[in-house]
Amino acid sequence: MDRLLAFYKNHLNEVLLPFWLRALDRERGGVYTCFNNTGTERVGTDKYTWSQGRFIWLLSRMAAMCQDRTLEGDGALYLEHAAKTVEFLNRHVFLDNGNCAYVLSEDGEMIEPVPGQGFDTSFYADCFVVLGFAEYAKAAGDRATLERALKLYRRIEERLASGDARSEPYPVPPGYAAHSFSMIMLNVSQELADALQQMEHAESAEIRNKSVGYMDKVMNRFVRPDGLVTELLAEDASLRDTLLARHLTPGHAIECMWFVMTEAQKTGRPDLVGKAAEVVKRSFEIGWDPEFGGLYRYVDYGGGQPQGRLIGDRFEALIRDTWDMKIWWPHSEALYTLLLAYRMTHEQVFWDYYERTHDYVFRTFPNPDRSVGEWIQIRDRQGEPVQKLVALPVKDPYHIIRNVLLAIELLSANRPDRTA
Repeated sequence: MDRLLAFYKNHLNEVLLPFWLRALDRERGGVYTCFNNTGTERVGTDKYTWSQGRFIWLLSRMAAMCQDRTLEGDGALYLEHAAKTVEFLNRHVFLDNGNCAYVLSEDGEMIEPVPGQGFDTSFYADCFVVLGFAEYAKAAGDRATLERALKLYRRIEERLASGDARSEPYPVPPGYAAHSFSMIMLNVSQELADALQQMEHAESAEIRNKSVGYMDKVMNRFVRPDGLVTELLAEDASLRDTLLARHLTPGHAIECMWFVMTEAQKTGRPDLVGKAAEVVKRSFEIGWDPEFGGLYRYVDYGGGQPQGRLIGDRFEALIRDTWDMKIWWPHSEALYTLLLAYRMTHEQVFWDYYERTHDYVFRTFPNPDRSVGEWIQIRDRQGEPVQKLVALPVKDPYHIIRNVLLAIELLSANRPDRTA
């Protein structure tokens, strides 16, 4: 495991961080993320709130890891830029209704993604601001930022309860319930609860209970009897034969299960650790491409290309057009989740799947041009780079660096050279 730990530290410092430290907006705060897939050209200066909140999380976590010597690096620089980005968002991102604008200009001007449709078009953006602010509050001991994160979390819950939480770029069509809503709220709640607990906040127990509630909702409502995760649950029985109801997203299921395993361990639910590990196993098996390797983006619950009746929703086109592509983020999530499942269950199958994934990922995704660095994130089924939009028009650092950091933490646990 020491060799693997050294590998991840080297990959972070030599491949990933050089690219993203060049992408910082050191004057205004934030990070530029509008690059082409190969990372060779910056194609815009807009700052998507989604990515800015995520980058605050990364910078803050790296600062904390440098502080406790889990990571070598300039922790002061990371925390300084995280603070500057928190300030940038505080100045520019919040609307009068308490929601966050989806995208800002380089200088912080709010931009309507679709003219006339408003600024606050996705509650996911708000979720990532909560995540970033909570992690920064922990690293910096900043109670004001923690309170801002808690206030925004409350506003997100209000929007979800009222049913008016927009979720662009692919809104959930009527008659379906989205696994991703409970999934993101589990992660946001558990991260916020951790920050509240660390800073001995009076509301930490309440938010931890909410996290457990979202965890149970994921496992009881969206996990099928066969151990697969329904991405869009057809609440209307007449929709159960549709492509939307039949498709699965293996990467989402795998990612969500490390949220579940982590929360279950913290809250004394060993039954869910085992159940989540089985979901990881089933999702990996149905998602893996036996011919070319790697995880498909989408599959049918019967395996292979998604099938089912079409209803004319625009998300259907994305599923049909990109189902067999090999996208960066499911693979980085699989790397960490399989390591975690192996560590928690000691089942050899998870180590075997990890080794298979590791071999595929690191011969497929890292940019062969070391002067550019990072990963060429979007690939076709055979693993060749393609220029294609997969959600936002950004090259987002979050999944890769987050999972590398989490792997470093996992592999560093209980090492004698780590100090608190």
